Amino acid sequence: MILRGRGQKYSEALGIDVSDGETEIFKWLVASLLFGAPISEATAIKTYRCFQKRGVLTPAKMLKTGWNGLVSILDEGGYARYDYKTADKITEVMKNLTTEYSCNLNLIHDKAVDSHDLEERLKDLGKGIGEVTVSIFLRDLRGVWGKAEPKPTNLEILAGEKLGILEGGASAEEALVTLRAYWSENRVAGYSFVNFETALLRIGRELRKKRKRSDPAA
Repeated sequence: MILRGRGQKYSEALGIDVSDGETEIFKWLVASLLFGAPISEATAIKTYRCFQKRGVLTPAKMLKTGWNGLVSILDEGGYARYDYKTADKITEVMKNLTTEYSCNLNLIHDKAVDSHDLEERLKDLGKGIGEVTVSIFLRDLRGVWGKAEPKPTNLEILAGEKLGILEGGASAEEALVTLRAYWSENRVAGYSFVNFETALLRIGRELRKKRKRSDPAA
């Protein structure tokens, strides 16, 4: 069963309850910024724990820590290859979140016209926030934010194709419809559609890793 061992939400693995208000949602944003980089899940988790250990999990504390302090935390977590770029991204996001939305992520959702507008507003927080980061962040907010309807990432689609759930060449929009229909017909007690999406993402990461091992140039 693909859900066992792979379906746990990333937020839950970090002890973050996104249904418990703004503070927890912000923590999940920080974690999503880390998961969005091309690094291992273990490194992202370790780095988040470093931010947690130092108590740097609010916009104000992020900005007070400063760029050099952020780089130090990122290096401690294993982000040596991406420390400068990620510190730049975090700093920009914190500044924009503070000035444009009064440090309130829920305000972004409230102001968004629809799911597409919500995704664009999140991307506008910083030039380093792309489709992958937005999808990771919003996935765990399905059912919490009414406008959180992220499309599957390329890794989820790759996994869906490998498992025979999706046909090759499907767009992200088409893939989401197909994956929802598949889950509706094959629900597993104790799990949600988000667990299913998360399992596909992890399988996709595994497949990508195997491809790189067999073909380093891929």
